[in-house]
Amino acid sequence: MLGLDITATDTVAEFKLGTVFKDIGTNGPEKCYRYVQFNSGAGSVAAVAGNVAGYYLMTGYADNIATSDATDIVGIGAGVFQSAPTTGQYCWLQITGPATLTTALTAGADGNALTVVGAGDGTLDVSALVSDAVCAYASDASAKTIVCCFPM
Repeated sequence: MLGLDITATDTVAEFKLGTVFKDIGTNGPEKCYRYVQFNSGAGSVAAVAGNVAGYYLMTGYADNIATSDATDIVGIGAGVFQSAPTTGQYCWLQITGPATLTTALTAGADGNALTVVGAGDGTLDVSALVSDAVCAYASDASAKTIVCCFPM
C-alpha cells in the first residue's frame, strides 16, 4: 500500500479491520502493522503514540478492538500505537519488528520476554508464567526498545 500513513487516525474505517500491512524494510528492519479500532476502556485511558495496546475484553482480538486500559485487557497484547486515537477511532498498531516505547517497561532487562499480563496502562512487564502470552522481547530495556511479536 504505497503512500500509507501509519500515523493517521480515522473517524471512519478506511481499511477492513484486522488488515495487516507489511513494510518490507527498505529503510531498515521489516515491520508489520495491524488496523484496529480503539476503545479507551472503563478507565478512559487515552492512547499515546509509542505506548502498548492490548485486546479489549474477550472479543477484542476477533473484533480488532484495542485498548490502553490494563484493567480491560484480557492478557493478549495488540501492538504499539503509531498515533493517538480517541475512543471509536481507527488506527495502526505495530505488531512485528523493532520499536521504541514512550513509556518504560514495568520491569525487565535486555532479552526478557514481555507481556501485558501484570503491566500498567500502555506498557509491558516481564513474563513470569508459562501461561503469559509473550508479545515482545526487551532489546534495550533502559532505552525502552523492544522487538515486537504481537499476534497477527
